[in-house]
Amino acid sequence: MAYIVNDHEEQMKQLKGQPRLPTWVVPKHYDLTLNPNILASNFTGSVRIHLSVLDPTRYLVLNSLDLIIHEVSFTTNELVCTEYKHVPCDVVVDGEDEILVLLFEEALSLGEGILSINFSGILDEHMKGFYRGTYVDGGVKKNMAVTQFEAVDARKCFPCWDEPALKATFKITVGGVPSELTVLSNMPVCQENSDGILKSVQFEESPIMSTYLVAVVIGLFDYIEDKTSDGIVVRAYCPVGKSEKGKLALNIAVKALDIYKNYFSVPYSLPKLDMVAVPDFSAGAMENYGLIVYRETELLHDDLHSAAANTQRLAIVVTHEVAHQWFGNLVTMEWWTHLWLNEGFATWISYLATDIIYPEWRIWTQFLDTTTGGLQMDALETSHPIEVEVRTARAVDETFDAISYKKGSSVIRMLEDYLGADIFQKSLGSYIKRYASKNAKTEDLWSVLSEESGIDVNKFMNTWTKQKGFPCISIKINDSSLEFEQAQFLSSGRHGDGLWVIPITFSLGLNHKRSFLLDTKLRSLTLSQLQASVDGSSSSTEMNEEEILKNLVIKVNVGQTGFYRVKYDDKIATQLKKAIKENSLTAADKFGILDDTYALCEACELPLSNLLSLLNVYRKELEYIIVSRLIDICYAIATVSSEVILDSMADLKQFFIELILFCAQKLGLEPVAGESHLDTLLREEVLVALATFDHSETQKELMKRLRSYLDDRDTSLLSVKIKKAAYISVMRNTSTIDRYGFESLLKLYRETGAVQEKTRILGSIASCSDPAIIVEVLDFMLSNELSESTYFMLQVREQDAIYVTAGISLEGRETAWTWFKEKWDSIVTKWGTGMVFNHFIRDIIRPFCSHTKADEVEAFFADRINPSFAMNLKQSIEQIRIKARLVEKMKQEESLKELVKELACGE
Repeated sequence: MAYIVNDHEEQMKQLKGQPRLPTWVVPKHYDLTLNPNILASNFTGSVRIHLSVLDPTRYLVLNSLDLIIHEVSFTTNELVCTEYKHVPCDVVVDGEDEILVLLFEEALSLGEGILSINFSGILDEHMKGFYRGTYVDGGVKKNMAVTQFEAVDARKCFPCWDEPALKATFKITVGGVPSELTVLSNMPVCQENSDGILKSVQFEESPIMSTYLVAVVIGLFDYIEDKTSDGIVVRAYCPVGKSEKGKLALNIAVKALDIYKNYFSVPYSLPKLDMVAVPDFSAGAMENYGLIVYRETELLHDDLHSAAANTQRLAIVVTHEVAHQWFGNLVTMEWWTHLWLNEGFATWISYLATDIIYPEWRIWTQFLDTTTGGLQMDALETSHPIEVEVRTARAVDETFDAISYKKGSSVIRMLEDYLGADIFQKSLGSYIKRYASKNAKTEDLWSVLSEESGIDVNKFMNTWTKQKGFPCISIKINDSSLEFEQAQFLSSGRHGDGLWVIPITFSLGLNHKRSFLLDTKLRSLTLSQLQASVDGSSSSTEMNEEEILKNLVIKVNVGQTGFYRVKYDDKIATQLKKAIKENSLTAADKFGILDDTYALCEACELPLSNLLSLLNVYRKELEYIIVSRLIDICYAIATVSSEVILDSMADLKQFFIELILFCAQKLGLEPVAGESHLDTLLREEVLVALATFDHSETQKELMKRLRSYLDDRDTSLLSVKIKKAAYISVMRNTSTIDRYGFESLLKLYRETGAVQEKTRILGSIASCSDPAIIVEVLDFMLSNELSESTYFMLQVREQDAIYVTAGISLEGRETAWTWFKEKWDSIVTKWGTGMVFNHFIRDIIRPFCSHTKADEVEAFFADRINPSFAMNLKQSIEQIRIKARLVEKMKQEESLKELVKELACGE
């Protein structure tokens, strides 16, 4: 007996600390019953898991977290006979490794069996697993229940093999639910029984799927429905009385289902698709098979409260989640290392679908923002490869970042551009068909693409997915040659040793695109030969270098489809600057030059004066994507400049104002009948920037309109298209002496029921410069100490804290950091350390610009680190140090203040 105990202890040691479950058994089917007590915020449940035992074993190891295990048994067939029933002699719940270990006296033999477990758990408020949400019905606070299992939280709802490769079918029953509530799951209802008070709902058996895609939602909803061209029923479930606000999302979802069916040549695989808006949800949305769950802000739409940015965001989110029904749900990544196969492809193809539905939006130009986000993250030394090794369950959360989504989708776009759209589409269709209902790795996709294209895609793309970082291509004219040299780009200014296979595109002149693969560090091309091919002449012997250079405009990364930076020598940069002034480049190419120059400046490879001089060339720019990036760069420069030229900040702000004032005047405050979606988007961003940079005329006019709106909600003077700028204007003029702005926005927040309006207000109220008001705003975000009668009017829902922290003013960053440290325990208690908490780190910590502050942050977190935010914290500290290095470099630019003064005067 002692031997058995010791053997057991040794085996338990071997089971601990493993990233994946043992492969002795695999699940085939789950019969899952959940009985939530929504009023008491708890639940009981039972699960019968049909297993295949592949190797004789005394141990069954599966995932479980925060559940109480009551009864466990294993039967070798469906007949519950005593002689076939095995009861474990030991049940070990390991919260650290999130596993449930069942030890049996005798080894379970090869073959089929059923594992039965009864369990119970808590419906907590942390928006993970099976959790409690809240809503208001007739002025009364009520509870609802929602699941959110991605990435590894199905185990918080029921014991299971909680890994994406361990797919199974599911038959789900939900009992003990108040009869008036709606119960939704992945599949249609097959049976419902009610005694008039409580009901039990049984759903059809699902197709094979991963545990993270299982979903249940219980609440009070209205719905509207439509059908696709081939009869798939699509419904949008909305809060009671607001079903009409689901019309836009429903319309887009129906169109997206048809678009993807045709694009992949594979039909949608379920009989229905439900979309449901819930008040409390940590992510924007979740693609559960057949039941997509959204934040209310991402599904509900109305013309009165939804600005153009809300509309566009809704379209992108809906098309993204619908795309997952193929990329992710039908074909699923084998392990979280390949998460980007889900998120990168869904992000990329959401733009493709949105472009088909709304071609007038020119959405692919806005995809450049996505690429920029990926480049910024991947320029960090603390970045990670697209295919990142995932060692612990909780570490999975951190892979849902700009690398998986933004870099992933950007390299997909680069690959499509290289292979050609037709070959790429055909290949994806073949991939979906081959791996339907299965799991796949990145190499599986490359294999299919290689077969269809005849190109060794694996060799090409491995350099982009298996190593972190990306190259900067230095372009210079050397004698009579154009020289291309690649080197890893790092914002820290250090030099990496990566080498990529790069599809280089470039233009000589304005309309002549050329391309080649750069698979070495250096390559030279003869200028005279290139010019001859452009002109169509057979010889360039009569040309000399001086004549060629005189009119040559060389732009690399045409259309910005490549995932790399470009650094030009002075001769080429001068010609490009001239082309920008003459407005002879495309919007994408002008964006690329601006974006690359900012990145090179941040890495201290170009002085700030170069960047400011380039910005000055864009004074009369009207293209949305360019002006939007221009504004973002101005915000970034203001952040670091406050550490260097504080006495010149007024001049710097004036320069920023001058940069965008021409655009603001062209657009005007009032929308023009029939104006484009992009102009509407641009007006909001430009006015918000002018308000943020304290342009007095803009602030005065918008505050005047806001006062009129506060007096009369029906006035036409403050449309939704300019509200955010008005809210920021009034907060920029708010202080402890004059609290009008803060009190006004709280009043609006209390009165409105529109989620878009609430988030708009939350995104504005921290833009104040007064530290005391900032503290009040942050305390308001955290506090639940309000009377029951006003609680739901003033409460900031947990997931909405991210809007507040994202809007903290430059002047408020030190105050926010002090508050964060003082409130640490309360913050962790309220939000935990998940997705919302990660936003806190990004928004509150990253804006700092000194090594001293980076040291302070490191010291504070030294004994508070958690795997769920460890990587995010490291990246945030690195970004502080990058800005600190830039600050030091700026201090060495002796003429910087004089240049700022000149630019502010329009010189």
